[in-house]
Parts: sequence; structure tokens; C-alpha cells
Amino acid sequence: MRAGGTFLGLCVVTSAGLRAGRDHEEVARAAVAGGADMVQLRAPERDDAALAPLARRLAALCRDRGVPLVVNDRLEVARAAGADGVHLGQDDDPGTARARLGAGPLLGISVHSAAEARVAEAAGADYLGVTLFATATKPEARPAGSAGLRAIAAATRLPVLAIGGITAANAAEALAAGAAGVAVVSAVAAAEDPVAATRALAAVAGRAAHLGLGPA
Repeated sequence: MRAGGTFLGLCVVTSAGLRAGRDHEEVARAAVAGGADMVQLRAPERDDAALAPLARRLAALCRDRGVPLVVNDRLEVARAAGADGVHLGQDDDPGTARARLGAGPLLGISVHSAAEARVAEAAGADYLGVTLFATATKPEARPAGSAGLRAIAAATRLPVLAIGGITAANAAEALAAGAAGVAVVSAVAAAEDPVAATRALAAVAGRAAHLGLGPA
């Protein structure tokens, strides 16, 4: 996986507490063991001081397995931890973020429209995140649906990562609508066997890419 290419594959987004006793680190370990192409550390319940040591541990874990780690929202934590990049929302200025990161690290931006996608691309984003279906893990997100995802993917040269309600049963639908990869939270973090769940999702994403689904 590299955002400069087309195929993003499977990104597992960490979450704590979706299954009793399971924390961010366990989810990340399951993700890399199961064949995820990228891990995103998302821990809104922690402040920067509490997040920093976790980010450093996960950056080392992912680096050992050759899997990129991006940190959600916390640009300075990502930089200090040696993560591979950061994923930001529309409340953040992508141009400023790119200047702070420099040319190398990954910069993902969540967008909700073709216009936002073009702004993010012009500012130096490497990939875009688009909410496809409604999801309980982020109820405030605005789902684009397949038609909206298709319109956003057609408006930009950047690869699009679909997120929101993605499961092994509908991941291929996301790729067929123009996504270059899928991101999941509860499909892995809440699974009885998170390693097996990751493997199943990675297999769907890989099979869809082999069949030529996703962007040309």
C-alpha cells in the first residue's frame, strides 16, 4: 500500500472498548497479524499526553511489520511518534498540515463532496477518506452512499478510502463504486476473532483489486 499508487487495500482503524477488555494496541496487533495494509490510530478519548506513548508503540509495531501507521487528527503526535502520516478532517487546513509534515509522510483528508476533494488534492493530500454508509462508531458522519462516493472518486486523481459501515459482505461494493480501499472500525475491533476478521476483509479487498474493481 502506498497512496501514490492506486490500491489502498484495507485500513484498520483502532478503537478501545468495542469488545470488553480490548484496547487500541490489541486491535493494531490483530490488524497487522491479519494482513491489513494500513493501521489508523484513532483515540479521541485520550489527550495528546496520553496518546503519545501509545502512538510510539504502535508506530514501532507497524514499522516492524512493514505496515504504515497514520494517526487520526493529532498531527503533532504523529510527527513526534514517528508515524507514517496523519488523517485529518474538514476542520483542519490541509495546506498547513502538508507544510508541517513535509513531503514524505502520508496526509489523508476526510471529504464529503467533489469540491472538498479538489481542495484537498490541491493542498497536497495523498488520499481521501469518504464515509460510505452510516455508522454507529461515528454517528455525526455524513454518508455519501455509492453515488456520492462515485462522484467524489471521479472528481480527483487521489485514491479514495471508503469508511463507515464497511464489512466483509459489502467491501466489494465500496470498491466497485470507485474506492481504492476500505477502512473499518467495528468490523475488526468488535469482532470475536479480530485477526480472522482482518484476514477476511483483506481477502475481499485483494480479490476486488484482482478483478479490476475500484478506480482505473
